[in-house]
Amino acid sequence: MAVLSFLGVSTRTLLRASGQRVRAYCSAAAAAHLDYHYDHYYDYEESAGSVSPRGVQWLIMGDPMTQRHVYVQWLSKLLDVPPISMGSLVRQQLHPRSTLYNKIAGAVNEGKLVPEEVIFGLLSKRLEEGYCRGENGFILDGIPRTKFQAEILDKVVDIDLVLNLKCSDGYMSKNDRSNGINSVDLQQLEGGNLMSSGVIDGAWREKQHVHTKQIKPLEEYYRKQKKLLNFQVAGGPAETWQGLLAALHLQHMMSAVGSTQLTAGC
Repeated sequence: MAVLSFLGVSTRTLLRASGQRVRAYCSAAAAAHLDYHYDHYYDYEESAGSVSPRGVQWLIMGDPMTQRHVYVQWLSKLLDVPPISMGSLVRQQLHPRSTLYNKIAGAVNEGKLVPEEVIFGLLSKRLEEGYCRGENGFILDGIPRTKFQAEILDKVVDIDLVLNLKCSDGYMSKNDRSNGINSVDLQQLEGGNLMSSGVIDGAWREKQHVHTKQIKPLEEYYRKQKKLLNFQVAGGPAETWQGLLAALHLQHMMSAVGSTQLTAGC
């Protein structure tokens, strides 16, 4: 396939420099929440020389209303790995001087996904730059959007864990606006016109419906790989943070990193 040949597995080879292949699982998941169980271990395939455990290589996906980006930032700080937002990488190219501007703008204007060769070209470049800077692991957000993209991603880098944030029924029904999704006194400006809260709610419910339909193939894909962790979000990040840490078996790390330090700037 042209897309796969374009990607080149050079990034994957680069991330396993010096013949080292390290798969690190830095947390165990609670059996009550996880679709599979894995233990707290490191699996090394050593070549000549010593091998150091790498940081986590996680992927976070989830419902539109879960404030996924907040969890990405907090987990990145806690685990000391960089967050990589696919949306940010794409937006950085949305200026006329970018050689990718026309491809990206054309897809967006037509309501289509940005082409895979653009997406994975940007991601591969970001991973290579991070490796050269000495980055060790990452938390990835905003990709994959389709099963095809998930299959390509597997050719580029090893993913240890896929955290799937799902809105609970109670959280959806109360539509808590204190989480910052909707503001301006239950109204929002769009194109200079005020939208009622009912219109906003309808738009979000439609977005939720589309997301649910799109994510099912991804959930099944990662479930078969035994990498999927579903976590029910029943409130804002501050309310659900401790529960998420428990599901990931990361409570012990909070003693070293205070909650105030963790959430500063988020």
